[in-house]
Amino acid sequence: MALKIIEIVAPASEKAAIGRIADSHDVVDWWRTSSFEDERFSTQLVVRAEGQQEVLDDLQEILDRCENARIMISGVQATLPKDTTEEEGKKGRQPSEGSRSREELYAEVAGGSALTSTYLLLCGLSAIVAAMGMIENSPAVVIGAMVIAPLLGPNLALALGTTLGDTGLSRNAVWANLAGLGLSIGLAIAIGLVMEPVSTDELLSRTDVSYPAMILALASGAAAVLSLQSGGAAGLVGVMVAVALMPPAAALGLFLGWGDWSHAIGAALMLAINIAAINLSAKMVFVLKGISPRRWPEKTRARRSMPWSFGFWGITLAVLAVLIWIAQH
Repeated sequence: MALKIIEIVAPASEKAAIGRIADSHDVVDWWRTSSFEDERFSTQLVVRAEGQQEVLDDLQEILDRCENARIMISGVQATLPKDTTEEEGKKGRQPSEGSRSREELYAEVAGGSALTSTYLLLCGLSAIVAAMGMIENSPAVVIGAMVIAPLLGPNLALALGTTLGDTGLSRNAVWANLAGLGLSIGLAIAIGLVMEPVSTDELLSRTDVSYPAMILALASGAAAVLSLQSGGAAGLVGVMVAVALMPPAAALGLFLGWGDWSHAIGAALMLAINIAAINLSAKMVFVLKGISPRRWPEKTRARRSMPWSFGFWGITLAVLAVLIWIAQH
């Protein structure tokens, strides 16, 4: 059973309110310290992962009225005595599935959407490695490019931003995606201009648009959100997303550099299909998992943007599916 510690530091005037919140939820345990020098005090609540969101939402009402209050979330590696729900699960009732709160998801995803020099450098290096791997027809080198490609973060940020109605996060994610993919394609074009054209299996496979490739991208987007929410191996899922994005982007740049328009169109189509599929499935899983804003203005904005974002990615994917059929026939 996953446990979390939620610590809130607030003025002494909020003692009663915090106590009511702690008593009204099924927390495992809670305690508070004596007042600090600045007259604030700390209350720590041990909560089960699946119930932390409700506690956080109630505690954030204190943040709304106190400028010097702060909430911190941390994980619990182990605790004694054991949580009684673990024993209940062993007796036949399965304990609830652990999950991360909206705030934890946002903190991690927002960091992945930042347009930094490190992000751009990793995109550039990944594109160079992917391009050379496909030119040399080396699957191992191409896989190495996927490992270092940081393309998971911006796509998850875009899906979460549209789900929460957070225009700032969505805007940052779009710019990070455009900058990362644009730099990757540009570097691949430069490589294509100085390298002799080749026709390898690794290159040609990135122009073979198909429905299985679309299914792979859909699965990658869904797996990325599930892994992020459960705190699983996000690095491995990031490789899955990079499989769908970095190789076709590098292939597109190479073919453009060589003036091979026919294969460039195929690579561009595959890249567009993968972007749409990843974002559509990631957003769908966020919605199905109940990720939503806390405040009513944000909820209203999210409800308004929901049909537009689903409609955009859904229609885009449908049009691209038709283009796959046309390409295959």
